[in-house]
Amino acid sequence: MAISDKDLTCRDCGAVFTFTAGEQEFFASKGFTNEPSRCPACRSARRNQGGGGFGGGGGGGYGGPREMHPAVCAQCGIDTEVPFLPRGDKPVYCSDCFSSMRR
Repeated sequence: MAISDKDLTCRDCGAVFTFTAGEQEFFASKGFTNEPSRCPACRSARRNQGGGGFGGGGGGGYGGPREMHPAVCAQCGIDTEVPFLPRGDKPVYCSDCFSSMRR
């Protein structure tokens, strides 16, 4: 059965977001059985608040939330946030594209 993009509704802000086929394959490869219930922006905001559930603070161990900067993924074109100030001379990738490139 072919996997196709799905439109989901964020449980926090109510926005419709796309759960792409690539994201679904990634989730399956990690053994995740649930679809994301929050849009990327709300997931990022929740992670920065320390509510991510994987070790707390989201600040890299420095006691506060990380400052995030807006960017556009050079591979898939989605709006994303990164924990560094993009300089413009190097491509910036969303976490999904960055993870797939590291493999």
